[in-house]
Amino acid sequence: MNEWERDVRKAECYKQRYPKGTRIELISMGADEPNPVPPGTRGTVAFVDDLGDIGMRWDNGRTLGLVPSRDSFRVLNQEEIASEKHAASFETVGPTMT
Repeated sequence: MNEWERDVRKAECYKQRYPKGTRIELISMGADEPNPVPPGTRGTVAFVDDLGDIGMRWDNGRTLGLVPSRDSFRVLNQEEIASEKHAASFETVGPTMT
């Protein structure tokens, strides 16, 4: 198996492991990233490209992707996702009228 075939298999593995909608928390970005997303930022997987890079929609509005071989991150568990949804249900969008 050559390097290209390994990369294709790795990308397919990432596509299965991190499907669209997966919630992720960033631990750190590679040291060579000039404007990294801050550690602890959470986001949602938008896609995994054919190189295996993970396209992200970060909760802070950024869209900088993850490179699994360079960046450190973790997938949120179901309890954390439920907690996020519960907290979001209590957020108020604007002033309430009484």
